[in-house]
Amino acid sequence: MSVSNKYITGVYPGSFDPVTRGHLHIIRRASHIVDKLIIAVSDNTDKTPLFTLEERIEMLQDDIDNMSNGCEIEIVTFDNLLVHFAEKVKASYIIRGLRAVSDFEYEFQMTGMNAKLDPDIETLFLMASGKWQFVSSSFVKEFSSHNADVSAFVTPQVEERLNKKFKN
Repeated sequence: MSVSNKYITGVYPGSFDPVTRGHLHIIRRASHIVDKLIIAVSDNTDKTPLFTLEERIEMLQDDIDNMSNGCEIEIVTFDNLLVHFAEKVKASYIIRGLRAVSDFEYEFQMTGMNAKLDPDIETLFLMASGKWQFVSSSFVKEFSSHNADVSAFVTPQVEERLNKKFKN
């Protein structure tokens, strides 16, 4: 919870296709920084996700329901610029997880652009735990499509959904 009397809202955006244990680790940590955490699921029409928007929200909700949180957490979809979405929900912070230097280069540029559009919204970077630095939704999907065991990277309910997708 926040130290001041100001109610602090943070936005943690992503496609979450699917949600990984790395995402959940960032969510857990971010929930101790803000009073309200909005998990913003991207509805990017330029991408072709494996899971529908509804399925991604369901997986996130199931995993969050099984987590003890430090704050209120809400899952919302967005399909516009992230900084505009953050303004709309009156967020003070955009929270981003970083795994590697390549993530930083992209996020650094994005943060600069967002700051030009709205200098009042700060970006907070949370470094991925060493345990999750190599995990990405893309790798999880690729491994799962080849029947590899991904149970170390996703929760059992997400693994079950992956198995169903790739068996069909």
